[in-house]
Amino acid sequence: MLYQNLYLENAKETSDIRVENGIFKEIASHLEPLPGEDCVDMGGKLALPPFIESHVHLDACLTAGDPVWNMSGTLFEGIECWAKRKDKLTKEDVRQRVEKVLRMYAVNGIQHIRTHVDVTDPKLTAMEALIELREEKKDVMDIQIVAFPQEGIESYPNGRQLMIDAVKMGADVVGAIPHFEFTREYSVSSLNFAMELAAKYDKLVDVHCDEIDDEASRGLETLAARAYEMNMGEKVTASHTTAMHSYNNAYVQRLMRLLVMSGINFVSNPLVNTHLQGRLDNYPKRRGITRVKELLAAGCNVSFGHDDIFDPWYPMGNGSLRDVVFMGLHVCQMMGYEEILNSYKLISTNAARTLHLGEAYGLAEGKPADFIVLDAKDYYEALITDAPVLLNVKGGKKIAESVPGTKKALF
Repeated sequence: MLYQNLYLENAKETSDIRVENGIFKEIASHLEPLPGEDCVDMGGKLALPPFIESHVHLDACLTAGDPVWNMSGTLFEGIECWAKRKDKLTKEDVRQRVEKVLRMYAVNGIQHIRTHVDVTDPKLTAMEALIELREEKKDVMDIQIVAFPQEGIESYPNGRQLMIDAVKMGADVVGAIPHFEFTREYSVSSLNFAMELAAKYDKLVDVHCDEIDDEASRGLETLAARAYEMNMGEKVTASHTTAMHSYNNAYVQRLMRLLVMSGINFVSNPLVNTHLQGRLDNYPKRRGITRVKELLAAGCNVSFGHDDIFDPWYPMGNGSLRDVVFMGLHVCQMMGYEEILNSYKLISTNAARTLHLGEAYGLAEGKPADFIVLDAKDYYEALITDAPVLLNVKGGKKIAESVPGTKKALF
């Protein structure tokens, strides 16, 4: 199959892509069709590596208002609402909701997902359902599963054993939630446990770290120190880190040295954290987003995630990472031309590092033929026009496509 006339990752000149046996066989300008080869002229559209969802909670997706709405809009009321919804979980319930969201993701150009699955459920119902779906959907979507202790490791009955059980069942990543633990001592202990569990079973780590407006919430320094000491930095992710928004600058200056030395990854969730954080403020109100611009400038790897899709924490969401990037650029004040043009990396190449995808990811000869085509010439245009994903191709096979709608003013 030959795809002609594509702008690859904001390139100034077009290239052609030849796909054979699910692999990028050739990528070059003006490739000549082979005898009998199927060809399609893409008309100068933008080709990118597939988008990556760095952070979402698929087990809770599409449950907003069931059984109750989060009326305050706070993180902690969301946790209370979810605790009530967990009583109704069945494998079929989880499967039906997740499959709907996977289709939403596919049409938005996503091929890789890291989902946090609540294991503070003695039955581990959602974990079992997601593990099954991971295998069933592997030809169309790569799913990484985080064993996520929503109600704490040390603060939830039998929390440690549930984490161990989830890892033994097949979770890919070990999670934690230090800011929700009862005490600072529990917080540190939970992080030590999570890191040791991941090392023992050779798993990645992704911690809901300091997702709170409390300047005194400092699980991040513990996580980074353990990652540095254990030489695990590239396998460790600190998600949210919204307390960093409230840290004093003198402390951040000292902390940044450790963060860079540790080599850990960061995930920011602009839609949900601008919604959840600053709820206890009068005015001025904090944005509650971690220091994305500063982390990137220091050389840290940062990616963006959706976090929630119509669930107790976020009553909106459509599976479009374009919306996530659009919001993130605004609230992080990353509005320079080059920042906008290259912002797709926050949901592609940077996210590939976060998920530890390795050398298989990217547009290059010899790699799996995974790519998307957007109805624009570069990502700046794609972002400001909300360009649809025309094609989503995984392993050389189309998994989603769209036809652009027509809009015109009548004056």
